[in-house]
Amino acid sequence: MHIKPIIVVLGDYERCLQHYADWSQIQARSELRFFHEPLNGELLYQAVQDAHAIALVRDCSPFDSSLIKRLTNLKLFVFTGMRNALLDHVALLNQGVTVACTRGGPSKETTTELTWALILAASKQVVDQSQMMNGGQWRNAHSVLPMLCGQRLGIIGLGGIGSLVAKVGAAFGMELVCWSPNMTKERAHAAGCEFLPLEALLQTSKIVSLHLVASERTKGLIHQDRLAMMRKDSVLVNTSRSSLIVTKDLITALRLGRPGQAALDVFDQEPLPKDSELHRIPNLLMTPHLGFVAEPIFKDFATGIVDTLDAWLDGKPVPLPYPSN
Repeated sequence: MHIKPIIVVLGDYERCLQHYADWSQIQARSELRFFHEPLNGELLYQAVQDAHAIALVRDCSPFDSSLIKRLTNLKLFVFTGMRNALLDHVALLNQGVTVACTRGGPSKETTTELTWALILAASKQVVDQSQMMNGGQWRNAHSVLPMLCGQRLGIIGLGGIGSLVAKVGAAFGMELVCWSPNMTKERAHAAGCEFLPLEALLQTSKIVSLHLVASERTKGLIHQDRLAMMRKDSVLVNTSRSSLIVTKDLITALRLGRPGQAALDVFDQEPLPKDSELHRIPNLLMTPHLGFVAEPIFKDFATGIVDTLDAWLDGKPVPLPYPSN
């Protein structure tokens, strides 16, 4: 009797993967299981313990070496996008598991758009002004707002996203400064920015926007002492990774009014728990990790997973093996 392989799909929080690709052939040839809520620990193990193939959307569930060793049936692991910081790729490869990824779609562009949505919403008090009008009020003394033109935009991390953020800042007439661990004056100048030491950037920028890759070098980069350097009228924006900021330090700093505001799209735990202290900070604007949540990206995710699973079920090489790309 032929036993169908078990395929587990994790992290389809938006419940849209089956909408953007044709899963009928995979459904017919396997036992296909979808899990929508993020899973961790023993609940994660229970969901995948007998899986022959795992498909993971983004880095919503951690797979370390101890968990991977317990997955004795596992033959294929495919994750969306080109990078996953919570996945032990080496442990998978050492266990003989085929590791694959998908294309990431225009995530740089969508994250740039969201970054500027947050910058503009925070600096122009869009939420507060809208709520005031919904309550039947009109402008008051608190409605006299600052301009971004002529102000300093500090970009921490000048890669693909940071460079796009800089272009928009230039279009608004902002003064562009930047810093990253490996930045040079030449690289900064090529992007139309001035390279500054991190402390100087934090002390002088009206807007500080984070666009670094999470690593041991960048974890906790923005902590109590550095937050205290920021201007009282500044806005700190993070659409990159939550680990760049020490969250408890940010909560304290916002209550002390330095920086004046923060705008976050990424959090240490996602979805953000209902009892999180972040919900009680009035000068904090939050969005639910929307930087990558866009139709063309999820189309790439869905078709990439389906193409990979089809190839694997056919005994063919996967389209985007990791780490050969």
